[in-house]
Amino acid sequence: MDYLEKRVAQITASMVKELRAKTDAPMMECKKALTEADGDLARAEEILRVKLGNKASKAASRVTAEGLIAVHMADDGKQGAVVEVNCETDFVAKNEDFIAFTDAIAKLVTTAAPADVAALGELPMGDGTVESTRAALVGKVGENMSIRRFERFETNNQLSSYVHGGRIGVLVDFDGSPEVGKDLAMHIAASRPRAIDRNGVPASEIDAERSVAEKKAAESGKPAEIVAKMVEGGIQKYLKEITLLSQPFVKNDKQSVQEMLKENNASVNQFALYVVGEGIERKSEDFAAEVAAAASGQ
Repeated sequence: MDYLEKRVAQITASMVKELRAKTDAPMMECKKALTEADGDLARAEEILRVKLGNKASKAASRVTAEGLIAVHMADDGKQGAVVEVNCETDFVAKNEDFIAFTDAIAKLVTTAAPADVAALGELPMGDGTVESTRAALVGKVGENMSIRRFERFETNNQLSSYVHGGRIGVLVDFDGSPEVGKDLAMHIAASRPRAIDRNGVPASEIDAERSVAEKKAAESGKPAEIVAKMVEGGIQKYLKEITLLSQPFVKNDKQSVQEMLKENNASVNQFALYVVGEGIERKSEDFAAEVAAAASGQ
């Protein structure tokens, strides 16, 4: 077996399947990219992004886990929390007991300010603790559930929030009128920014985007100075799309969010955006494969 045959042999079906799930790219393109990348999944994903553009990042927006997002704010609007509690099915996510538990967790995080999920689990709730209450609810509904994450804000300014269908939750720390706060929260839910401005975007993320832009621009065959402008233009476009202040305001796309805030003598300090199941990969169940494996004794 020569070197090329060995490289191809190292690319397994499971590797191709994993890359395809991440990128939505055709199976053969995934196999070619993995071969070119010597089986390095991250490098293969970058190769596909260069070849196929944004199609290769579709998986980043998939929501696969079930559960609820809840937000609670103190009466004075100075303290608040957003939480995500997960379960196995959409059916349980609509269960009254599950909804009540999630709302109670959001209120408890706001008032008790636990350090993390582990500390939250030890707080008193009902006749026991948060953890014992969760375990009892699991036994009652017959489905596993977990408190995945939370974020708590305490500010001298004001907080605003928005929850869309229990699946998207936003908490915003801002300075301005209640109307501006509401608009900000709804805009964030709709446009899903990653940070307030460029300073909030990790340098590693910008570097990764630059690497892709450079490879795409290099394939154009244009002079170096044109390629450099193409790369910088691509980075600026990317940052405009993912940073809150640069995004077109959802209620008036002729102005940016920054322009809207300036017009209303307002500012934004921080925000939290939660989407149910974001970043969680659900295990796919291939019953035909399971049966075949069982029949073959694997």
